[in-house]
Amino acid sequence: MNAIVEKGVDKLVSTEWVAEHLNDPRVRLVESNEDPLVYHSGHIPGAIEVDWIRDLNDAICRDYISADQFADLLSRAGIGPETEVIFYGDKNNWWAAYALWVFEMFGFTNSKIMDGGSLKWKNEGRQLTKEIPSVHAVEKQTWNRNEAPIRVMRDEVLAHCRAGKPIIDVRSPMEYTGERTHMEGYPNEGALRGGHIPGAKSIPWSRAVNPETGSFLPLESLRLLYADYSPENETVVYCRIGERSSHTWFVLKYLLGYKNVRNYDGSWTEWGNLVGVPIEK
Repeated sequence: MNAIVEKGVDKLVSTEWVAEHLNDPRVRLVESNEDPLVYHSGHIPGAIEVDWIRDLNDAICRDYISADQFADLLSRAGIGPETEVIFYGDKNNWWAAYALWVFEMFGFTNSKIMDGGSLKWKNEGRQLTKEIPSVHAVEKQTWNRNEAPIRVMRDEVLAHCRAGKPIIDVRSPMEYTGERTHMEGYPNEGALRGGHIPGAKSIPWSRAVNPETGSFLPLESLRLLYADYSPENETVVYCRIGERSSHTWFVLKYLLGYKNVRNYDGSWTEWGNLVGVPIEK
C-alpha cells in the first residue's frame, strides 16, 4: 500500500479500500479517461463513466457546463450531497484529477481519488466488467459554480507573471523549452509558439507518481520535489489544456496542503496563441 494512503491523507483511497466498498450504496465509483473507449473495454464493477468532453464541457463555448447542467449530471449519476465519489482512470489519474477539479468548481467536495488508478487495479489482477451499471437517479440538488478559488484565467495569469509569483509548468521538458509546440503524440493540439510562461519553473507532473504502479510518491518525496515552493504562496499551475496540471493541482492542494493553488486550464494551447503576451524559451 502507498505510504500516503497509510498515513491517512483524506483525499486518497487504496485499491483495497475500493474492493471492500464495491457494494456500498454510500459510495459512487466514477471512471474518467482521456479515451472514451477505455471504460467500455472493462471497468471496476459498479463504476459509472464521466466523460470529460461529453459530460463536463459545454458543447458550444470553450467552458464548462452550467450549474444547472452539473445538477442534472449528478442527479442522473445517482450522486447526492452525501454520496462519497471515488474517481479513478487512465493516464495515472490525469482525468480523474481533472474531473474532481471540475466537481469542486461547483462545490462538490465529497470526493477522493483511488491511488494508482486503472493501472494499479489491473496490475493487481482485480475484477473488471463490461456491464454498465443500472443507476437510480436521485433528487436534483442546487449547485453553485464558483471557480475563483481553483481556476485562473489568462489576464490573471499575466498579472501573476508580471508580479513574479510562483508558476509551475507541468509539461514535458521539451514542451517547456519550446523544442516541441505540442505534447508528444498530439500534433493537432499545439500552439503557434513554443516555450513557457516567463518565470515558470519546470516540474513535469509525471515526477509525482511511481511509473510502475501509477501511485503518488510518498509525502517525503513530494515535499522534496516541490521544495522550492511554499504552501503559503499563491501558486499557478498549467500544462497544455489543463488536464495534467489538474493532477499537480491535486498534489499541491490535497497531498501537500497548499492554501492557494489554481489551475490555468487555458494553459499553453491558449497562451502560446495569444497576441501581446510574453514567452520564454
